[in-house]
Amino acid sequence: MVQTVADVGEFGLIDLIAERTPTESNAIGIGDDAAVVQLHGHTVTSVDTLIEGRHFKHDWSDAADVGHRAAAASLADIAAMGARPRSLLLALAIPADTAVSWALELVDGVIAEIEPLSAYLVGGDVCRSDVATVSVTAVGETNRPVTRTGARVGDTLAIAGRQGWAAAGLTVLSRGFRSPRALVNAYQRPHPPYESGPAAAAAGATAMIDVSDGLLGDVRHLAQASGVLADLDSQQVPVSDQLVETASAFNVDPLTWVLAGGDDHALVATFPAEVNLPEMFNPIGRITDPAGQAPGVSVDGRPWTGSLGHDHFN
Repeated sequence: MVQTVADVGEFGLIDLIAERTPTESNAIGIGDDAAVVQLHGHTVTSVDTLIEGRHFKHDWSDAADVGHRAAAASLADIAAMGARPRSLLLALAIPADTAVSWALELVDGVIAEIEPLSAYLVGGDVCRSDVATVSVTAVGETNRPVTRTGARVGDTLAIAGRQGWAAAGLTVLSRGFRSPRALVNAYQRPHPPYESGPAAAAAGATAMIDVSDGLLGDVRHLAQASGVLADLDSQQVPVSDQLVETASAFNVDPLTWVLAGGDDHALVATFPAEVNLPEMFNPIGRITDPAGQAPGVSVDGRPWTGSLGHDHFN
């Protein structure tokens, strides 16, 4: 018989989570009204939420996948500020008939995502809900925050991490297939280039953003915040052979996945032209003067007429 969260109760579930959660030696973690973490420099925080049926489906992702994805979404935002993550808070709202094993496997996915980063799950909340909802708050630190507002005319636009893979994986799953596995895995468990954020800050990045909803859409956010035009060079944007082959099989233009796809959590940053790009970054365009146009994004010097990416309310 499957043990449910109703069987163990709220505090029993919290105890089970606490048992598998290591805590930093100088922090106060699960068990008090609030966690206590000692930070240095600027404190950086971010929160992301995944909702069953909207952001994940049980037949597409197991519990550990959901944990990885939820943690990655918030952790990538920390990296996009040039920061390193230190701790996470997990709020888990689930139906009473949810198997205890599912909840604990999700926690294991969160922990597995943050362990290589020397970050810790230090607290959160559990409650009853009609649909599973996973909310992760990440806390990080940096000596030099990098915002979206600093891009300047003449800067190089560059990307770190793979882009378009998760969108391709979502297309594969939505068509009823489970392969290519590399693309499906990219959707189920993204691999954000966490170290590239602090590396970009150290190299003098002028602006940076996490690509969560679509490359063009998120670059547009950066350009608008900076009051500039970001022009992408389609010949420089990396398109892997795996994407090209899969796109051909599905009769899709692979650039659609790369330019408008989200969930890989690549990082895009701008750098002064004279700066040597950090090893993880590849140039994909440049920052230009809007010259009377509204600040925004273009491709190969022309306005893009296709999708810019995902909008949560459309």
